[in-house]
Amino acid sequence: MRADVAAPELVGTIRAMATDITVRVNVNLDGTDAAGEQEAQAAMEAALRVFADVEVACTRFDPESPLMRANASAGRWQRVDPLLFAALGEAHRAYETSSGRFDPRVLGDLVALGYDRTLPFAGGGVATSLAAEPAGRPGPWRPRFRSASGRVHLGGAGVDLGGIGKGLAVRWASEALRRYALDHLVEAGGDCYCGGVAPGGGPWMVGVEDPVGGGEPIAVLALSDRAVTTSSVRLRRWRAGATSVHHLIDPATGRPGGEGLQAVTVVSDDPATAETWSKVLFLAGRRGIASEARRAGLAALWVADDGSLETSSTMGRHVAWRRS
Repeated sequence: MRADVAAPELVGTIRAMATDITVRVNVNLDGTDAAGEQEAQAAMEAALRVFADVEVACTRFDPESPLMRANASAGRWQRVDPLLFAALGEAHRAYETSSGRFDPRVLGDLVALGYDRTLPFAGGGVATSLAAEPAGRPGPWRPRFRSASGRVHLGGAGVDLGGIGKGLAVRWASEALRRYALDHLVEAGGDCYCGGVAPGGGPWMVGVEDPVGGGEPIAVLALSDRAVTTSSVRLRRWRAGATSVHHLIDPATGRPGGEGLQAVTVVSDDPATAETWSKVLFLAGRRGIASEARRAGLAALWVADDGSLETSSTMGRHVAWRRS
């Protein structure tokens, strides 16, 4: 972890959740207010620490993590880590809000495709054996929660909190910063929250990565008090046996979904909400994404397999520039 004061921003970074995290706070420090610098530093460190804490509680790659211990006893009541309890509750709310199209019970399907450990995606050419056939839709998810005792019953199936966990970490980090400064940016890979205004005034300008790996963004969004999340298969793609697969699993089939799409970006007022709906829209595939975004009233941008770029009608207000 590191943080550097360089007016008008305080910038901090950390590596967590397999992602480089960057936090920027528009504080306009002039170097004369030592107490102000200390307060800013403390807020920055608290925000960065959120990501490390969420990773410890919610990772599925450590068999001794609170999440994996809970998954091992998914068929009974158990007391869990408070942070994990909150994340599980948010995951269930996302499940209900999306009518089950977001479903974290894809852990077994990922394991069946060989994604049971951290894979070296950055180097490319990843291959695993196909361990089992997909389980498919497991029926309604009805976990139960007892807030007073911090106990949860997962309903019999293990869960993966990878995606929504990062969105929640961005949300909670932003909440930690907001107590100090309304003007801040939290960036965690494809998940961002843009609070208030950027240094110099005006909205934060966020580039949307080209999913085919080009050096220039495909669009630039102008955002203030908004979250933005991109779900893409550019990096987490591998071969399971003889089949090309990726990590965005359709809970209805247990197999990778999103036919015809490379990436989906959603703007919302909350990072976890944006994370949830970017996945739901991706799984709708190219044929269904426009109608799904319109039905849900979502600000969305997507890139098809042929490289074409499309947006929903409500995304236009956020687009400062887009590739022609």
